Amino acid sequence: MDNSHFFSIDRLIEFGMGMAIAQQMVGSMNNAFQNINTPGVDTMHQGKTHAQDQFFYAMIKDKQVGPLSLKDLCDLINKKEIVNETYLWNPGLIGWKMAEQIPEIVRLVAMTPPPFKK
Repeated sequence: MDNSHFFSIDRLIEFGMGMAIAQQMVGSMNNAFQNINTPGVDTMHQGKTHAQDQFFYAMIKDKQVGPLSLKDLCDLINKKEIVNETYLWNPGLIGWKMAEQIPEIVRLVAMTPPPFKK
């Protein structure tokens, strides 16, 4: 049998190596997909509370406002009173952070529909 034949030892080794690499790639991709944070998916907040139980404080027009529920935050996001640069805090944070730095807020922005216009 020559080396160009499909069942030659060289071709079988190439095929086996290709399959092994493909399996490693699939395993890697599955692991990456399992660790993706998807906006809108209810996840635990660092193992402490559900997203619905969270509350935040915000600095709006140089005044501390809160506690704000997630619904309150959605309303303020719609009214453009909370924007990317708005500082927010909740008991899970060490200090005040901008809204764009907090995954829960980014998720809320993704889930909040834009204002209706005709």
